[in-house]
Amino acid sequence: MYTPAQVVERTGFSLDTLRYYERIGLLEPIGRNAAGQRRFTDADVGWLGMVRCLRDTGMPIAEMIRFAEMTRAGEHTITERVELLAEHDRRVEAQIDNLREQQQAIKNKISWYHGVLRLQEIPA
Repeated sequence: MYTPAQVVERTGFSLDTLRYYERIGLLEPIGRNAAGQRRFTDADVGWLGMVRCLRDTGMPIAEMIRFAEMTRAGEHTITERVELLAEHDRRVEAQIDNLREQQQAIKNKISWYHGVLRLQEIPA
């Protein structure tokens, strides 16, 4: 079992984000100890790792909630989950392609500046 502070440290999510994710149903209700303090399980922390991956790759929160609901609904939703993740994967791939194109433009500009610097080094 993990305290909220430990989960913050392990996941990088803030306490406010963890509470928000629980409130909107992205995270299942978190168990509590006898004193009423939240206690996260290994499963909760593992799920938050998947949430981090989806969030960091740009999946909209509504889709993440839909994915969470399907996951909780059981194995009969696996085909739908695969379709949702495959569509997200296609969007991520497009983002990567776009970033590669932008990176090439940056590399071209660096190369151009190197050429300018070499010209400045040539004595007149």
